[in-house]
Amino acid sequence: MGHYKGCMNGIIVINKPQDMTSACVVTQVKRSLKVKKAGHAGTLDPFATGVLVCCINKATRLARFLTYGKKRYEGTMRLGIRTDTQDFTGRVVSKEPNLKVTDQEVHRAFRNLLGVKYQNPPVYSALKHHGVPLYKLARRGTFVQKPPRCISVYELEVIDLSMPYIRFKVCCGAGTYVRTLCADIGEALGCGAHLVELCRTESSGFSINEAISLNDLKRLAATGKISNHLIPMNDALIGMPVIIADNELVQKIQHGRPAPEEEVAVVANATYPWLKVSDTQGNLIAVLKSSKKNGVYPYACVFLD
Repeated sequence: MGHYKGCMNGIIVINKPQDMTSACVVTQVKRSLKVKKAGHAGTLDPFATGVLVCCINKATRLARFLTYGKKRYEGTMRLGIRTDTQDFTGRVVSKEPNLKVTDQEVHRAFRNLLGVKYQNPPVYSALKHHGVPLYKLARRGTFVQKPPRCISVYELEVIDLSMPYIRFKVCCGAGTYVRTLCADIGEALGCGAHLVELCRTESSGFSINEAISLNDLKRLAATGKISNHLIPMNDALIGMPVIIADNELVQKIQHGRPAPEEEVAVVANATYPWLKVSDTQGNLIAVLKSSKKNGVYPYACVFLD
């Protein structure tokens, strides 16, 4: 494994197991791969499973680009019980003994959450207040409510309805709390609700079908076969507009000179905040912002040899 330490830069998609923090998954990835740096692109609650995109070595600088975009989940909520965390790990704060909710009302509540909405982030979350995660403050009895945030819910569909349980799937933008969606549906129905199960099936353009378990990762790393599952940095930025740079442009970028405006303008897309530059061999050279500042497209990230 020693030869991987310097050249292993890329993405590994892990199928996160239940009852493990995202940080703990990253620690296991580092240990299995024997790499110095690793991180993830978008945390999952400990009870949640599914796609956790892990960034290795130089690719840790890509995390902020990988959190952008749509995410897909499948989950189960329970109607009639509210908890302080909006999921089954919390303290029950109310129960509705006589649940009188029709299938039509459920479907209507789901439809009403589609589109661009404002969502109140939960007081039990990893968002920070003066550098301290909100969930730590909440456990001490200090509840901090962050201002509502604009979220996008592209799809929200009932898979199975077996009262008081609803199995569902959702496609949403970054920053959306699925357990808060469940709580909001419960409020719309007047009975309360909380999340009891969650699996992220897609994130950063990677699906659950591409994810490997931590046990598989350990085995593949030990046998030297992990390279088949390491996604190169350039390939990891799925859907990002690309400029193919010749040697002259590569040299300019690596010396910090602005990329020629006429080349950038061809692929710059107002709907995508960045664009990537790769060389003719498919290596990622830089990521640029797609909006001009002082007449040039600023560098968001440059990868030097």
